[in-house]
Amino acid sequence: QVRLVESGGDLVQAGGSLTLSCAASGSIDDIKAMGWYRQAPGKQQNGVAAATVGGGSSYVEDSLKGRFFISLDSAKKTVYLQMNNLKTEDTGLYVCTAWVQQGGEPNYRGRGTQVTVSS
Repeated sequence: QVRLVESGGDLVQAGGSLTLSCAASGSIDDIKAMGWYRQAPGKQQNGVAAATVGGGSSYVEDSLKGRFFISLDSAKKTVYLQMNNLKTEDTGLYVCTAWVQQGGEPNYRGRGTQVTVSS
């Protein structure tokens, strides 16, 4: 089992920046990739970014490229999401995810950390 704990969510003004963190614990040697999903109010969770352990590849959702950046400490199994020039539409619950297989839906999800962007 893998446990994911997020931190860093906050209330921030539009144009501001935040960095989210997520630390994995438990069977972390099984983790092959980690990432972030986002759930806007009243909507389903959608993928934001992901990165593979060992730095082989990373992904950021096209509409967020240039503002959102993902990094992964492979040794610590800690994933970060740096978010710049935040917009009100970035408001949502940011959920950390982890995969223990290649591709598909995440095997594990955290409880999320709330990001609220005010205008």
